[in-house]
Amino acid sequence: MAAEVDPAVLASDRALLGRTSTAERVADILRTRIAEGHLPPGSKLSEDSIGSALGISRNTLREAFRLLTHERLLTHELNRGVFVRVLAVEDVVDIYRVRRLIECAAVRNLGVPPYPLETAAAAVAEGERAAEQGAWLELGTANIHFHHAVTALANSPRTDELMRGVLAELRLVFHVMDNPRSFHEPYLARNREILAALEAANPVKAELLLSAYLDDAETQLVQTYADRIAKGKPLEANR
Repeated sequence: MAAEVDPAVLASDRALLGRTSTAERVADILRTRIAEGHLPPGSKLSEDSIGSALGISRNTLREAFRLLTHERLLTHELNRGVFVRVLAVEDVVDIYRVRRLIECAAVRNLGVPPYPLETAAAAVAEGERAAEQGAWLELGTANIHFHHAVTALANSPRTDELMRGVLAELRLVFHVMDNPRSFHEPYLARNREILAALEAANPVKAELLLSAYLDDAETQLVQTYADRIAKGKPLEANR
């Protein structure tokens, strides 16, 4: 039986809507919550509880659901409702294909240093704090923040918007890992190495590090998917 989302998770977001409670803004809130790991794959999204938590109409919420379904973050099951999507191994491969095209290109085309690395550095520091506290969900979020910051170096609003959706999908993939610490912690050190190369104005080295990072992460996640499927274990979030 699919777990339902706790409306308390979203209640604090209600103030963000203000007087502009559009479907796009609601979709942005839900997308962010997915990217932060609070809405795991397989979770059922109740119209009543979420609508009440955010103080919005059914029509607004349904439009937000439609937008996120188009982004492959949600799925509608006839006579059952709306669920956070459970990704397949083919999705993992495609996500990493897109990440290579965008993130590596962003680093490759940085131009003349110095580069605006404040956000990327803040994301590494965020990850280090999370690791020190043993907050592995937050470490995964910091990892996503770092790679979003790398993409933002391209200074392209369209690319930035695309990557928000891609990285939210990626977060759904992370939930298959049985031991989030052993998965995320080594990549924190690699994020630090990529940042150091960029701070040293060496984008060639940074791209090589990033490319190897993406190759290894994809291999690890695809293997985990294969192992879970072979053992008959569900791909929904571990709880």
